[in-house]
Amino acid sequence: MKKSLLLCDCLGSQKIDVDALSKTTGLACSKVHSCLCTDQIGIAAEAIKAGNVTVACQQERRRFEDLSVEIEAELPEFVDIRDRAGWHSGQGDAAPKMAALVAEAHLPAPGPRVLDVASEGTCLLLAPSELATEVAAQLADTLAITVLLDQGAEGTADPRYDVVRGRLRKASGSLGNFSVTFDQLEMLIPGGRGAPEFTPPRNGAVSQCDIILDLSGNMSLFPAPHKRDGYLRADPGSANAVADVVRQAMQMIGTFEKPLYVRLTENLCAHSRAEQPACSNCLDLCPTGAITSAGDHVAIDPLICAGCGSCSAVCPSGAITYDAPPVDTLFRRLSTLASTYRKAGGKSPRLLVHDEEHGLEMVQLFARYGAGLPVDVIPFAVNALAGFGHAEMLAALGCGFGHVDILLSPRTERDVIEVQADIARAISGSNTIRLLQETDPDALETALDTDVLQPEHETLLPMGSRRQVARLAGRTLQPDVRMIDLPAGAPYGAVLVDTDACTLCLSCVSLCPSGALGDNPDLPQLRFQEDACLQCGLCANICPENAITLKPQLNLSDEAFTQVVVHEEEPFACIECGSLFGVKSTVEKITEKLAGKHAMFASSEAAKMIQMCDNCRVNAQYHAQNNPLAGKERPRVRTSDDYFSKRRDH
Repeated sequence: MKKSLLLCDCLGSQKIDVDALSKTTGLACSKVHSCLCTDQIGIAAEAIKAGNVTVACQQERRRFEDLSVEIEAELPEFVDIRDRAGWHSGQGDAAPKMAALVAEAHLPAPGPRVLDVASEGTCLLLAPSELATEVAAQLADTLAITVLLDQGAEGTADPRYDVVRGRLRKASGSLGNFSVTFDQLEMLIPGGRGAPEFTPPRNGAVSQCDIILDLSGNMSLFPAPHKRDGYLRADPGSANAVADVVRQAMQMIGTFEKPLYVRLTENLCAHSRAEQPACSNCLDLCPTGAITSAGDHVAIDPLICAGCGSCSAVCPSGAITYDAPPVDTLFRRLSTLASTYRKAGGKSPRLLVHDEEHGLEMVQLFARYGAGLPVDVIPFAVNALAGFGHAEMLAALGCGFGHVDILLSPRTERDVIEVQADIARAISGSNTIRLLQETDPDALETALDTDVLQPEHETLLPMGSRRQVARLAGRTLQPDVRMIDLPAGAPYGAVLVDTDACTLCLSCVSLCPSGALGDNPDLPQLRFQEDACLQCGLCANICPENAITLKPQLNLSDEAFTQVVVHEEEPFACIECGSLFGVKSTVEKITEKLAGKHAMFASSEAAKMIQMCDNCRVNAQYHAQNNPLAGKERPRVRTSDDYFSKRRDH
């Protein structure tokens, strides 16, 4: 059955070109209705009951979903073309943008990966004595409360909750899986007459809980506390804030689905090799502490990860990829938006990237109370704004967007996205990427008031890994350029070798995590393939001669895909068999330093072993007169004659 699109102009407040939408998207479009959510709700019910329908309205989504349940029909899909396209006061035709938004909404999207998290409602309450008593009484009927008071504070025995005194030394974990460590822990003894007494203090006491309600007013127990599931924190002096977190705590009982935001491929990680440090980009940036070192690679705790996406944006190897949804889904969305916009007759679209909270609200307020987005500005909502890195920015430009604006929210990891924007600007060779930090919808109108030229380059189809897409975009956007200098921290570049210092020990080759550095088994050579280099710095860290430095750049020529010799020397010929081995300069230097000067090479015959290959050296050492590996003379083999002669002697 062909997919149908149910249209409504919202009381005539927007203009919808049915023919353009139908022709461009291939959907069966209804006629334009005016009030499907009220007077014409019967028409909506018939369309929904017929099935396979998309309702072009997001504001009344819940009303239509309730209607679907009432008439026992399949839930429809939804797309917003009013706030994002139809409501605008500028010049131009909004039909191309509407068509692009509708086409994007019908792209297949993989279901999210989730992890079940169970919370039984055990709650640790941190608060001053009076507030703790009040809040504990409110929560006692819903949660299993343990109140932690400061040392020396007066406790009240209440059978509805537990009271302890002490100091919280450490806390880790997240909703349903918190681990807490106490010092000077004293537990209230409920029995006895008079003021309650406490047990003797104990250090290092460990316990678990599902929820931590922090009303202490002290420093947060965790980095980025607003991103830690199960950790609720409020100013004890604000009654409204306290009431809000108390209400949230009451709802944290049951089984919840925790999205698995990122995917880690351990064998691609360039964190370290042989206990030598290399890339630590994700470790340095993770706001929640979900990423830790685990030897040669990093480890990600999915229960702590809040899905900001910073790690995937800065990972040079692609070991960490954003998976909610996967990056190839995002690339398909960008390509579909740009191609459909052009197919519908639009030219030089602009992209406005925003998150699904602050940014979406800004767009809606701007549409309802302001001028609305210009007809050539296509909004693009993403789950993780910091995860929209340089590869995604370049993919947008390569797909045909003339300009990319990123609307930051107050909680966006700005440091990450600024670096990514700098890299994208360098590769694109233009200043068509901007970061907007507007919090007022009226200010957004001024920020978006800019002229955009029609892109002159060919459009690309973004496929492959983020590194592959970034390189393809570079060649598309700057077809006549072969070498692009990049800012520090870029994941592309060259390895520069000081040939005077390099001894060709090849320690860098054995540890290079991406295989960018290689050797030649037949000749003393150091080879380098620039396309594979991650600029992780491990080779520079491990080089005993400090002969290696890194140069951030993007080589767009085909030479980047081939191994080139960056240093080579003449091999040494074995003085016995003539086979080539080692480096001539190194062998001669060792001979000069050890021959006649070291106990093992004191004689001329022993010194010659330095200039022999492995086989000849072993053979010469075995047959030497003073062979240190030789044992005592082997006893003569006994035969039958020995036994017979011994018998005759007796």
